[in-house]
Amino acid sequence: MRPTKPLPSVLIVIPCLNEAAHIGGLLDQLCRDTAGLDARIVVSDGGSADMTVAIARQSAANDPRIVVMDNPGRLQSCAVNGAVRAFGDACEFVLRIDVHGRYPADYCIRLLQEAVETGADSVVVPMLTEGRDLISEAAAAAQNSRLGTGGSKHRHASEGHWVDHGHHALMRRSAFVAVGGYDESFSHNEDAELDFRLRAAGFRIWLSGTTHMTYYPRNSFSGLFKQYLSYGRGRARNLMKHRRLPKVRQALPVFIMPVAAMGSLWFLHWLAALPLLLWLGACFLYASALAQRRRNPRLVLAGVSAAIMHLAWSAGFWLEFANHRYRAETA
Repeated sequence: MRPTKPLPSVLIVIPCLNEAAHIGGLLDQLCRDTAGLDARIVVSDGGSADMTVAIARQSAANDPRIVVMDNPGRLQSCAVNGAVRAFGDACEFVLRIDVHGRYPADYCIRLLQEAVETGADSVVVPMLTEGRDLISEAAAAAQNSRLGTGGSKHRHASEGHWVDHGHHALMRRSAFVAVGGYDESFSHNEDAELDFRLRAAGFRIWLSGTTHMTYYPRNSFSGLFKQYLSYGRGRARNLMKHRRLPKVRQALPVFIMPVAAMGSLWFLHWLAALPLLLWLGACFLYASALAQRRRNPRLVLAGVSAAIMHLAWSAGFWLEFANHRYRAETA
């Protein structure tokens, strides 16, 4: 689908670090998909030790719309902020692209059209997770389910509607700058934190009903644990910064770490292990039903993935909460 009338200018920002295996193909796709658009593509590299920068610079030599810049802050939040400061003045919108994702050919066009049609200050997208091996397939099944995400709206394709938060894609540059961009002290959950400030300032966020992105999850249980540990820390930091209580679907995982700690006292009394057993049983019953419904016995491992996600998220939440209290008491 090509636009029938000119669309607003857009700054496309790609934060990356050691992405030699993916950056070339992504840039080729973006150059094809944005042909005819008023677009600039910025690769913001956080200090890659592989051939990422060399590949990106070769692409830039073939298409003058591509720019390669350093991101000394290394974080994605720093990458987008730096690109907007350096190149944003000439563009009406900012589009954030993640290297580890798959995007439809008309992704940018549809987002710009929805922004124009709705008047939204931010257009977020559903993020569908897809596995490519045994472990990542199990993680994807958990992340695409209510068991793994608690029914988060942007984890499922749906009709377009106004939301408080979603997977970051397109933002009106003026709104982004008005609220100060991303908080660069956040290594995770910076998107939800920014959405809170956008909403508080009166800006509107639209969840796309015409496009989405596909995300490839971690392919090891250890990687999944580290990822969700960081997610939990980011969520806790966000809530404490804005002095907000978590939503119900966010509050439930908070109790998993205390439940696991209490379960470790089973030798004192068997009742101490009951909540832990009920939680683990729920994870595996859900995964077993999912495996049966999809006729894929490997999806039983989604119960392991879900348990790891819950436990890591909860541990990260409590770790950040404890660190926050310690900093406050020693300040």
